[in-house]
Amino acid sequence: MDKTTAAVHGPGLMGGLTGLAKNVFGLVVSRVELAALELSEVRNHVLELLVVFSLAVLCAMFALAYGSATIVALAWESMGWKILLIMFAVFIAVTIGLVLKAKAMLKEGKLAFPETMNELKNDRDMLL
Repeated sequence: MDKTTAAVHGPGLMGGLTGLAKNVFGLVVSRVELAALELSEVRNHVLELLVVFSLAVLCAMFALAYGSATIVALAWESMGWKILLIMFAVFIAVTIGLVLKAKAMLKEGKLAFPETMNELKNDRDMLL
């Protein structure tokens, strides 16, 4: 086989596999870079969620400590044990409100990887 025949047929099997490996590696690297970029955004949103949750817990503790003592002391003579039941209902309502707030933050999709998942779906569709 001479040089002109080799030039017409291309680089051969090894050259094709090498090119394919380079392209796959480049694709993987670009997807990892995109995931890392989105991960930094998600990290900030996770920190925000943790701060909101921590503040909610802190506020709940202060509310329980000071509010409970004050309300029970003021209402005990007229209501007796019923004031404890009323306070329980109020704190349950506040807890439900905070849980709904946390769920709303999660449903906003701030903790997802939309661009990475979209690119991976496109890659899968192209390959299959």
